[in-house]
Amino acid sequence: MKISDKIREKQAQGKPVFSFEFFPPKTDKGEAKLFKTIEELKPLNPDFISVTYGAGGSTRTKTIDWVDRIKNEIGIEAMAHFTCVGAGRKEIAQTLMELEKRGIENILALRGDPPKGETEFTPPSDGFAYANELVEFIKSEGRNFAIGVAGYPESHLDAPDLDADILNLKRKVQAGGEFVITQLFFDNTHYFDFVRKLNDSGDWDTPVIPGIMPLTAKNQVEKFAEMCGAYTPDDLKNSIENAASDEEAAEIGLEHAKNQCVELLKKGAPGIHFYTLNKSPATRDILAYVRNELGLTS
Repeated sequence: MKISDKIREKQAQGKPVFSFEFFPPKTDKGEAKLFKTIEELKPLNPDFISVTYGAGGSTRTKTIDWVDRIKNEIGIEAMAHFTCVGAGRKEIAQTLMELEKRGIENILALRGDPPKGETEFTPPSDGFAYANELVEFIKSEGRNFAIGVAGYPESHLDAPDLDADILNLKRKVQAGGEFVITQLFFDNTHYFDFVRKLNDSGDWDTPVIPGIMPLTAKNQVEKFAEMCGAYTPDDLKNSIENAASDEEAAEIGLEHAKNQCVELLKKGAPGIHFYTLNKSPATRDILAYVRNELGLTS
């Protein structure tokens, strides 16, 4: 089922969508562990699961294999991340054909990160520099995909400011993006301000699903700030950094994420996209708490 249709169906029922994100493991042991994690989370009845590309498109084949396996073997709707990195038009068209052949209906179209060791994004000679160009190409190929795009409530690191980044997001939607999944954030104010700016910009009716990942270790505050510019509220930052152990820090991060999710949904967010880091306990705890607090059934 197309995710865009699933979102509309849930919105008509007054229910949020819940989804999980995984990355393709590099080893056989990691693959076995991920399969176990997905099986553990399956009873939570996620609306869909997404699978990332590695930096530089380094896991393209594994991404397709895992999306295929999740949808056709495990029985959960799945979405493949799809980037501009390291591939020209011909290769992109071939990958789209392979996805369609395997029955995959959903793509998250991204510019993507530079390959490991490189600091700047360089488009292939026959490729694309921006995600909106990739979305436009996918649409031009006539393939029957639902296309999601990424949103950045605190602005993409490469954007000059949030207003410019919102214009970039609107280009992606105008090119054919049907729903938005945001970068992780720890202060809900950024999400609500982001959505308000989109609504105020005119001609905007695209669902914006917030992406959530709890802090689970003391060193993650600095790590996430460097990785994606995520701001951590002072009270949360101080509590995490002053925790006696990573276990205590994880409990603090988990509690914060639970409260984030409840507030987001109470104030109108269409769902929650969980960045799982290929682990099940935190996601399972948060989702169970949220459903209980809001009186939702699975």
